[in-house]
Amino acid sequence: MAGVGIIGTIIIGLLAGWLAERFTRSNHGLLTNLILGVVGAVVFGWVVRHLGFFPYGWIANLVGGTIGAVVLIWLYRQLRR
Repeated sequence: MAGVGIIGTIIIGLLAGWLAERFTRSNHGLLTNLILGVVGAVVFGWVVRHLGFFPYGWIANLVGGTIGAVVLIWLYRQLRR
């Protein structure tokens, strides 16, 4: 995640996982949602940068991470079926 560093990425990912859990009304457990949040934040940031967008700052990364985590939670649900 551009501009926030590794600690910022972890914090944003944790918040994104928690927000994604609330948006999707899932209850996979705290650890699963937090991992999905961190991975979603990193993956979404990478994809967006490769598409030519550069989300700098905490808010842009939090929104992107939440979107990434929601997508990952959706994929997780599909694979668990």
